[in-house]
Amino acid sequence: MWLKHSVGMCLAFVLSGSLLAAPSLDSSLSQSVKRGQYLSTLGDCAACHSMQGGKHMAGGLELKTPFGKLYSTNITPDKKAGIGSYTFEQFDRAMRKGVAADGHNLYPAMPYPSYAKMSGEDMQALYDYLMNGVEPVAQPNKASEMKWPFSMRWGLSLWNKMFLENKPFVEDKTKSAAWNRGAYIVQGLGHCGSCHTPRGIAFQEKTMAQDGKNGNLFLAGSTVDAWHAVSLRDIWTEADIVEFLKTGRNKHATAYGTMTEVVGLSTQHFTQEDLQSIAVYLKSLPVTSKQVAATPKTTFVPQPAGEKLYKTAGGLGYDQFCSTCHRKDGMGVTGLFPPLAGNRSILSEDPTSAIHVTLSGWKSASTKGQPRVVGMPEFGNLTDEELADIITFMRTTWGNQATHVTAAQVKKVRDQIDLAKQDGTKFSTPRFANMLETANAEQVVYGMRLMTETKALLPDNVGNGLNCSSCHLNGGTVAKASPFVGVASQFPRYAARAGREIDLQDRINGCFKRSMHGKPVPKKSKEMQAMVAYFQWMNNGYKMNDKIPGRGIGKIDDAIVPDKTNGKKIYEAQCAVCHGQNGQGVQKPDGSYVFPAVWGDDSFNIGAGMARTYTAAAFIKSNMPMGHSTRFPLGHGGLSDQDAVDVAEYFSHVKRPDFAEKVNDWPNGEKPKDARY
Repeated sequence: MWLKHSVGMCLAFVLSGSLLAAPSLDSSLSQSVKRGQYLSTLGDCAACHSMQGGKHMAGGLELKTPFGKLYSTNITPDKKAGIGSYTFEQFDRAMRKGVAADGHNLYPAMPYPSYAKMSGEDMQALYDYLMNGVEPVAQPNKASEMKWPFSMRWGLSLWNKMFLENKPFVEDKTKSAAWNRGAYIVQGLGHCGSCHTPRGIAFQEKTMAQDGKNGNLFLAGSTVDAWHAVSLRDIWTEADIVEFLKTGRNKHATAYGTMTEVVGLSTQHFTQEDLQSIAVYLKSLPVTSKQVAATPKTTFVPQPAGEKLYKTAGGLGYDQFCSTCHRKDGMGVTGLFPPLAGNRSILSEDPTSAIHVTLSGWKSASTKGQPRVVGMPEFGNLTDEELADIITFMRTTWGNQATHVTAAQVKKVRDQIDLAKQDGTKFSTPRFANMLETANAEQVVYGMRLMTETKALLPDNVGNGLNCSSCHLNGGTVAKASPFVGVASQFPRYAARAGREIDLQDRINGCFKRSMHGKPVPKKSKEMQAMVAYFQWMNNGYKMNDKIPGRGIGKIDDAIVPDKTNGKKIYEAQCAVCHGQNGQGVQKPDGSYVFPAVWGDDSFNIGAGMARTYTAAAFIKSNMPMGHSTRFPLGHGGLSDQDAVDVAEYFSHVKRPDFAEKVNDWPNGEKPKDARY
């Protein structure tokens, strides 16, 4: 948002923009400086006044507003470029009234209406820190680029007269000490209302506290700069609030957008006492009448998606692009991906944030308690209509009750944000939703489900924990993940391992026997016919020996010498979060797999391509880790060729089930050099 924006800010600014060694400071001043440093964290000063790769508090960060661009100022104690020549009185006036030392008015992008609530003691401590605990930096300030008439600062004097309350926080003696401390932080240094309180025609916060004429609007939610900051009134439990502010996630939601930066740079560093006080205060704020219909209670009980998942364009779109992480039941993956069922951001009356995140992707906050960053790819290549269908499905399923989203709403948000340009590709991602247009739609959809829910639908034929989609991502619709596009046209064909000509049904059964350690599916069965129908739908007009874009698993140099020791390190750092520290995968309470095992009894067999070092490395290089992708669809991992080979060598050679018929392999074909046997 324009009031609190710091793209890609580094946590090191808070942790290493540290107190200067100051042996000459007397003990009382030293204590004040230390307290001021903590207050600067409460106020999230580094978020706006430090640039990525720049000096701590030296300013220069671009702040986009509806009225033009601003650049944050240098607030180091440099006497020319910074605020080193400010007296305490001048600093206090800037913080409370938005007037600089030379008398010019500051734009309220600097939230001085909130800082005005600070106590005199805290203001002095913050001043002491900035003057004695921050390194002076001679970095000149950049001129603002505001549009006329907003470039004329004299108008800010009128704005201040109309909207600036300029009153320090006054304790409510009828409330507890924790409530008052929470109110002081939220209303003051924390300036939570800057994003979460609705704004008026002059872009002023409609209220600065929970009391008074518009008190019911305080923290009731607001939309600015293509983000909707949700209502914080009566949100979750106190423990949930504390967990969210400390780690950026809880069982209900995960921080996104600007809030990711707030957690990473600011709230994770709050004391436990202050976090608890904030939670006490926020829980005391009653919901507004507008919230009642749109906000689920904390006792929200999710309902099954039912046939809607497979019989609507939005449901099939969700199944294809979202369910891998958020699951078919909308409950996400604990500690990794947030639930969508009962999620306030999804249910918000204003769907702006849900649209924004879906278009541009997301990464979680990195905190001391949750250092692992996970994310979601951007889906900007989906059409406005596709995204509207998918988001509507999310807002109206599992017990969620919210308004439908239109393509026009998606377009409005798309036009407001800068989406990264996608790499060109000849591979066209098939859309599950298009299966509804086929004459045998029910059969084709069932075939798709057999590919993505293989273990659940064919338990007698699958002998381990895999689904076809464990390797052929998203039902075989992802380039360089052995997609199913064009495969049907390539059979029957001679297979070296089989030593004979095989048809498509034989090939499918080969996976059941080899990769999934199971039993063949009868060729005339309903299930086999459905899978073949799905493959035929995926054929997309290709003929035998045609060159098919995206086919296979990509290429990697087989001259790279694998380092298994480094591979183990890569696995622990990059892969274990989804596939388990011991390769066991991630399972739901019912035993079904969220993410598959990569070694052990439930993993792929020796006959699968993933048991070959360079084949596995190419797959990893192109597609993993999915949670770190920022491209559509899920592919394009972030590992180097060497790291991919190293980790493939490590995990592909750990013990897993054998395959008795391997003695019949390679009858008329040369054994690959990276095969395990």
